[in-house]
Amino acid sequence: MSIRALRATLIALLTSLVVASMTATPAQAHPGRHWTATWETANIAAAPDPFGGTNWADGFENQSLRQPVRVSRGGSEVRIRISNVYGAGPLRVTGASIARAADGAAVQPGSLRPVTFNGRRSTVVPAGRQANSDAVSLRVTALEELTVTLYFADRTGPATFHPFALATSYRAAGNHLTDKSSDAYTETSQSWYYLAGVDVSGRPGDAVVAFGDSITDGSFSTPDANNRYPDELAERLVAAGSHKAVVNAGIGGNKVLTDNNPGFGDRATARFGRDALGQPGVRTVIVLEGINDIGLGEGPEAVPVTAQQLIGGYRTLIRAAHARGVKMIGATILPFAGVIYPGYYTERGEQVRDAVNDWIRTSGEYDAVADFDRALADPADPDRLNPAYDGGDGLHPNDAGMRAMAQTIDLDEL
Repeated sequence: MSIRALRATLIALLTSLVVASMTATPAQAHPGRHWTATWETANIAAAPDPFGGTNWADGFENQSLRQPVRVSRGGSEVRIRISNVYGAGPLRVTGASIARAADGAAVQPGSLRPVTFNGRRSTVVPAGRQANSDAVSLRVTALEELTVTLYFADRTGPATFHPFALATSYRAAGNHLTDKSSDAYTETSQSWYYLAGVDVSGRPGDAVVAFGDSITDGSFSTPDANNRYPDELAERLVAAGSHKAVVNAGIGGNKVLTDNNPGFGDRATARFGRDALGQPGVRTVIVLEGINDIGLGEGPEAVPVTAQQLIGGYRTLIRAAHARGVKMIGATILPFAGVIYPGYYTERGEQVRDAVNDWIRTSGEYDAVADFDRALADPADPDRLNPAYDGGDGLHPNDAGMRAMAQTIDLDEL
């Protein structure tokens, strides 16, 4: 066998292994119910907050953690998912509760419910694993805000978490699982900890996963306002009478091809199986990634990425999704010529972006296209973000830009 043929065989074998790892069907705790992900966050390993926020990722001990989240669709029952995927050892959750959110860390009277795991109030989640709770009898409506509270009596060790959540979490000393008021919750953070998802049961429904980097994650949108583009898309679907859910699998600083640690998560090709295909009820994924591969691939010590390398990464994701019968929508990479970060924009990088966007639009390998590039470009200079949509750094959209992104997506394609 020639060297070229051997290399091709090895590449094909490695690709098949990656696709197989992405398409493994996750275990379902309640096979008789139809579960649909209604809220999600993509987690990373404990690290200093790369955006400088208050960080509790070193863990918890004899503390209660209260995290409000807004769901995208409703259901007759609810469950939560706890992640210890990046834990160094077993995670003991002493207790958990869920309720309808009120102001801040307060919850609505009469709505608080205990959460159990296999019939027990506490659970231990092994390192590298995730745990689904039992079903909780709490009817949930679309776009409702729920509050999940976790209590950790023992030292947890470094936390699996999501930094820069643009949502306020609350911490209290001691066990305050059943508190209705916010009085004990005197500390705040703009990150989520251990919580990976919220699912609803009821009529079967499709989940749309918005998969990407900081733009999908909502950076530069208004904190605690649910103005990220996936939030805006969920609102469009509800207004249209749809029962589809939209969940957010964005991670700031994330790349398609290489890990960007600490603080920016595993590469897209490594986390796609868990963060996208592993979501209950997933039927469609919108992929918006690649700008960090391009921008952070410049500079004297960096290795520039090529368009073909990025396209190869997208093809890996597409194959994995199609093997599960999941539809893939390719989103074009937004303009970035006006970015304020030194060395992030180069002419060579712009050529890569143009080539990738042309492939997304014309190759037919994605099932549909969301052309964010053209929708948010400056009419006077298509290589730059429209000033009306610029969050202030020439890269990330503001609230108006997030709405424009959501409006770009054809709901019929979902």
